[in-house]
Amino acid sequence: MNILMLSSTFPYPSTRGGTQVRTFNLLKYLNQRHAITLVTQREADVTDAEIAELRNWVDSLVVFDRPPDFGTSGGMLKKIRRFHTFLQDGIPPSVLNRYSIEMQEWVDNFVQAGKCDVITCEHSVNEMYVKPHFQKQVRTLVNVHSSVYGTCRNQLQTGISENPLREKINLPLLRRYEKGYCSKFSAIVVTTEEDKIQLQEFNSNSEITVIPNGVDLGSFPYRITDPGGHHLVFIGAMDNLANIDAVCFFCNEVLPKVQQRYPDTTFDIVGSRPAPEVLALQEKPGVTVTGRVPSMVEYLHKATVCVVPMRTGFGIKNKTLEAMAAGVPVVASDRGLEGLAVDGANVPLTAFRANHPAEYISAISHLFSNPQLRDELSCNGRQLVETEFTWESAGKRYEQVCLAK
Repeated sequence: MNILMLSSTFPYPSTRGGTQVRTFNLLKYLNQRHAITLVTQREADVTDAEIAELRNWVDSLVVFDRPPDFGTSGGMLKKIRRFHTFLQDGIPPSVLNRYSIEMQEWVDNFVQAGKCDVITCEHSVNEMYVKPHFQKQVRTLVNVHSSVYGTCRNQLQTGISENPLREKINLPLLRRYEKGYCSKFSAIVVTTEEDKIQLQEFNSNSEITVIPNGVDLGSFPYRITDPGGHHLVFIGAMDNLANIDAVCFFCNEVLPKVQQRYPDTTFDIVGSRPAPEVLALQEKPGVTVTGRVPSMVEYLHKATVCVVPMRTGFGIKNKTLEAMAAGVPVVASDRGLEGLAVDGANVPLTAFRANHPAEYISAISHLFSNPQLRDELSCNGRQLVETEFTWESAGKRYEQVCLAK
């Protein structure tokens, strides 16, 4: 089949972050048996070499420049204009921020010429490029990495929203937006059952399939030895609001109390584009902020425990799966473990669940002091990923959704 994949986020290398990981690995799988045309955008940090390397994974690569920033800068007048656009047209600034007229014209011409059988929007931020009438010509699919309405609602509920007043105003608009764009597509793909329930509430007649994230087991080999010690790690793109909140919460509320028990405890925050508030955490004892690194797995293998203290952000977390694949014991919140069966009746203990500082401190202390327990979580985590969360299995299911009539 001829598949047109739309991703305004440049999906290579996959170490750039969660969106890129899912997009690249699904693309890589589909390209084995289908002709892939990928349309994407180039940001300032994308190199010519990365563009050349990405061409090796598709039949055709079309790259547009990232459009001027619409959604996150400017004074009060610009903010009012953005909100008016959202109110009137129903399109959030985060979507308009990625919208390119040139890219839209290219997509329109490509579809009109009958050059594709399927269109996939990799992340809902690309939904604008798919016109409602496309459904009459081709199968259209939106790969929703997480519900924007659900995420906004969760941030308000947990009190970590950057601007609570703005988000309270936006919440009903996001509900209207999500319900509206989903109706344009032949099929909807989500990463968790929770997101499926959320979107079915809006679109009861829609075809919605749950396809969880996976791990490239070759890139995240199982570690040979347990390093011992008292070394904690967090991995993820560090300009992401949910990740920023997670590490700030952990450094302020949990780490000092762990260090009271284990004074030599270190905490590595590993990931690209660290925000200023993340960089400021380096002033705390034992905290290192690495920025972008060539390989996350090297830092995982050196860690005694991986923490995933997410308080918001929907969907299965790549960081949790990657730590489990690498054999690192995980202590994570309900959000960090979403979509994973890791504890409870008839389930092997695969990770420790913690949502409050005292729970994190207790779980981390247990793992620091008990090598046998670390080994148990290490083995069970790797087995869970191998059994249920590989990109091979995710790719097969994605292909089935693309091919369905």
